[in-house]
Amino acid sequence: MNELVQRLADGDHPVTVGGPQPTLAELKKRIIEMHYVFIKFTGTRGGTDLGVRVDTDATNISQANFEQGTGNAHIEGTLTLNYVKVRCIADIDLATLKGTGHLVALEEVHA
Repeated sequence: MNELVQRLADGDHPVTVGGPQPTLAELKKRIIEMHYVFIKFTGTRGGTDLGVRVDTDATNISQANFEQGTGNAHIEGTLTLNYVKVRCIADIDLATLKGTGHLVALEEVHA
């Protein structure tokens, strides 16, 4: 398996909301309307910013108050990283847009 995928699948890692506009309003729009978020693993060299297709059934924003910027958002979704299909699981504190996350390897994709 790919070294980066294996490393990010081993335990929880620091993450932040990534992408071109990492704001609370943008995060809300991406979760609820676009179903596509950016999660950045900050503990890698230069950071690893992943585009994640949100799994609306597994994502939980019931503890998130986007208007007040409080609470937590549990985000889950899938992507392909270095030819490995993975599930990204992240818990984001809305006050800081930071949290913890990890990957779960699903299957390797062969070119």
